Amino acid sequence: MITNAQVKPFPFTRIFSEPTVAVAAAGVEEAALTARIAELEVERERMRAEHEAALGLTRAEAFQQGLEQARGERETALLAAVDALQASIEAMEEGLGAIEDQLTREAGELALAAADLLAARALEHDSSLAIDEAIGRALGQVRRGQPIRIRVHPDLVADVERLVADRQAHERRRLSLLVFADASLSLGDAALQWDEGGLRLDADARREAIRAEMAGIFTPA
Repeated sequence: MITNAQVKPFPFTRIFSEPTVAVAAAGVEEAALTARIAELEVERERMRAEHEAALGLTRAEAFQQGLEQARGERETALLAAVDALQASIEAMEEGLGAIEDQLTREAGELALAAADLLAARALEHDSSLAIDEAIGRALGQVRRGQPIRIRVHPDLVADVERLVADRQAHERRRLSLLVFADASLSLGDAALQWDEGGLRLDADARREAIRAEMAGIFTPA
């Protein structure tokens, strides 16, 4: 059984003291933590600003390098294009020169063929026509009454005598034109002689004269 001496009344008026030392230590620690957080925030902002600046610089340098490379490639491309254009122009000029030379040769060949054809047609149509023209040129070179000896192919003697008679009939002055047969002459050729000179009508010589005139533009094969 519990006695009265062992039971003690609770002192309700007793005042307990607060743990001030522990609270103070916690406040210092919280302040230090807050300061550290603030420092870290400042450091993070600084690092972000530096990162953005470095990134902007890198982008600017990359853009400048790309621009310089593009300019260099553009100049290279332009030079290549100019070279290609110049080469094309030179090739075109060479081609045009070759075409011009070919056309010139063909024109010379055509002109020569036309001359041969006209001479052949003239000979076929009237073999004595060229001889009559030669007589007219000879009469312009000799003095009045001077005899001219005309040698032609035997087959043309009659035709040339007819031409001589026609000239004598229409000329006021007396013409001394003597026609002789010469089998050594080709049909259509003639040899005219007088005291001071002479004139020879040669179809081959006329053709060679034409070739000589065309020597600068036509070279026979």
